[in-house]
Amino acid sequence: MAQERDTQHALLIPLGHFAQEIGLISGIEAVKLSQKVYDHTPQAKVLEFFVAILSGTKYLQDISLAAHPLDKDLAVAEAWGQASWVDYTSLSRAMKQLKWSESKALVDVLEHVSQPFLDSELAILRSQGRGLQYDGDLTGLPVSNTSRTYPNAAYGHMSDEIRLGYQAAVVSFQSPTYGRLWLSVDHHAGDTVSCTQAEALVIAAEKRSGQRPKRRTELLQKRIEDFVRNRAPADERLCSQQTALAEAEQAKTETLAKLRAAQEIPETKPKCIQTLERRGLRYEKAIEVAHKKLSKTLAWLNAHLEQEKALRNRLTQFERENIENLQPIEACFRLDAGFGTYDNIALLIEMGYELYVKLHNHKIVEKLKQSVTPETTWTRVGNNAEMVGWSEMQLQNCPYQLDIALERFYIGKTQKHSALAHFGSTPVTTDLPTWFGKYNARQAIEAGIKETKQVFYLNRLKVRSEPAIYLQEVMTIFAANFIRWATAWIEEHADQDENTLPVGEMGIKKQVQVAANTSAKVIQNSEGMLLRFSPASVFAGKQLFFRAHEKPPRSIHFFAVFYDS
Repeated sequence: MAQERDTQHALLIPLGHFAQEIGLISGIEAVKLSQKVYDHTPQAKVLEFFVAILSGTKYLQDISLAAHPLDKDLAVAEAWGQASWVDYTSLSRAMKQLKWSESKALVDVLEHVSQPFLDSELAILRSQGRGLQYDGDLTGLPVSNTSRTYPNAAYGHMSDEIRLGYQAAVVSFQSPTYGRLWLSVDHHAGDTVSCTQAEALVIAAEKRSGQRPKRRTELLQKRIEDFVRNRAPADERLCSQQTALAEAEQAKTETLAKLRAAQEIPETKPKCIQTLERRGLRYEKAIEVAHKKLSKTLAWLNAHLEQEKALRNRLTQFERENIENLQPIEACFRLDAGFGTYDNIALLIEMGYELYVKLHNHKIVEKLKQSVTPETTWTRVGNNAEMVGWSEMQLQNCPYQLDIALERFYIGKTQKHSALAHFGSTPVTTDLPTWFGKYNARQAIEAGIKETKQVFYLNRLKVRSEPAIYLQEVMTIFAANFIRWATAWIEEHADQDENTLPVGEMGIKKQVQVAANTSAKVIQNSEGMLLRFSPASVFAGKQLFFRAHEKPPRSIHFFAVFYDS
């Protein structure tokens, strides 16, 4: 006998079955959450929170107060292994009670579920002899500037404004099957700045991918040797300043002794005493100056020695990592100007990455502009951009030679300039349009950030507990990956004919905002499941059919038909 239910969120039905297929639901249900259980477990509420993100819910209250409330959709609840959903107030309370340890345990589940998909893509890249292409960025998550209920929120730069809120540090990589996939997100206060997060982004990427390039220990060793040599003038200056200080102190001591002796002799002329007093004051002043010079030199040397110690520790660590890394990969990192300090550039070079970055130091742009003459040949690299490049340029305060390019472009009628830097074996200066295109392809992560905010509404924080905010951040990037994996899964398992719904051609935004919010009748029978859309549906006449097996595998097989009656 067929079982029928109505749903207002059609695409969430197959997504629920896919979630069961990959172990997402059982994984979340296995996490221990220290909350009281009434009619619904806290794990079920966490699942509902994720499903709300998948459906593009803008505000948490929309779960219950939207035109078609998610918490009333029993068909979706059953597809996600639940008897029913809770209203948004109960869900809000559950999220507020989440502890950091519980939030991180839930994140571990999401990462565990993701890992087979990531490993598969990494294996494809390795089999094709291709390296990893990472993109990293820091994006602001603003809240109301007058709010006092968001813990540890701080003022910082967000979308060219100073706003109260948080920062999310994100890393994506280019997948041969799915395009852009998210690797990691880290939660920070709103006053966090990009230049402090480059190393953390790289470490997060390596942790999630489980792969890293060979560290350039030979470059780091030479840097340390040069570093030590550069200390020689300061060592000599220290010796001369110590000598000068000792001589001044000795001269002062002798002068004071002469002054005391002269003062004990009644017939000593006042003029002689005054001369000795003035001489003592001069030596006192000389000692003060010598102390300042010596203190400055010692401070510089101490900082230098601390930096040398850090570099030597880095070398030891990198040598150990190279021994442990039996299969190093080729990998590239693209970062914007906020990350492009010389320290960050040197670190990523030493970590073994090919690097494409804009320079953080704006002064270099002015220096490069001074290098340009009327005879300089500019290369057209885009509709509104030209570049001129220099290979292996040594910049002051940067330990390694870089390929440098000066870019000029117009915003309206105003001409702007920026400086690009590259390190790696690619001869970028011989093909400036390709260099320009390679760097600007990091717009993939900018498009991804836009998707998280305009499709999944990450910029509208649905919770006010910091562990729950972090969970929303991670669930949002997981949702973006999840839908891509589910789309491929649907296309792989569905029978293909002229009436098949082309899910893969719909785009993520349409899947979330249209297909996941469209009404249908859900009919379950011995052959599977049928989704019948209303006659007014944009998908009328289209269908998806998944054949049931005599011995069902781990997944729940179903079929869906989109038709107009």
